Amino acid sequence: MGWFKDLLGTSNWQTAAPTTTAASGPLGMAQGKGVRFDTTLALLLEGSTSVRVPFDQAVWSAGWVDLGQSNKLHRYYMNDEDFWVQIHVTGDDQVESVTLFNYLSYVTVNSDAELQRLAGPNSLIGLPTYHHDGVEYSREWGTELHQTELVPMTEHVVNPDESYTIKHHAMLYARDTGLTDRRELLLFSVEQDEEGTVSLSTSLGISLYTTDLSAI
Repeated sequence: MGWFKDLLGTSNWQTAAPTTTAASGPLGMAQGKGVRFDTTLALLLEGSTSVRVPFDQAVWSAGWVDLGQSNKLHRYYMNDEDFWVQIHVTGDDQVESVTLFNYLSYVTVNSDAELQRLAGPNSLIGLPTYHHDGVEYSREWGTELHQTELVPMTEHVVNPDESYTIKHHAMLYARDTGLTDRRELLLFSVEQDEEGTVSLSTSLGISLYTTDLSAI
């Protein structure tokens, strides 16, 4: 799929060598580097989640979100834009969690009415539970008995051509998979870029161990 690179105006990255490589982040990850996933991971996850594990990937762009109180999210978007990895760190890059995400959908929102229908009070996003493909997920953020507001955050992103900022309003759901320390996550994010374009992304993720992947 080319929608994600087209949206950000850099769909020719596969043939264009980056002029610089960002400084390495947690686990040695960085824009311009490669990522290798454990070859046994897909077999281990089979039957417990529908998240797909890619073959070796190049990191096309890298983002970071400052959550405050020494918490930060590092996000690495793969050359195959179906996949991205999120690493939650605290303090001096102490890794708290690693998640492999698959993009399920990415929809441009053309009006306030459409936004309200897709991710506002008229939607199911923000309710205590959410059903996707017949599977129930529980809300991770918010304590309201009914619908809660999406969580705002700002992501700074760098790719081979440019750097930019994206404003997110997100909601996270999760469920247990039956595998030790591996939860399946469902993430919704209303995203607004610097030009004012608003989109709704949906991603499905699985918790990883730090040994499940390595920078190459």
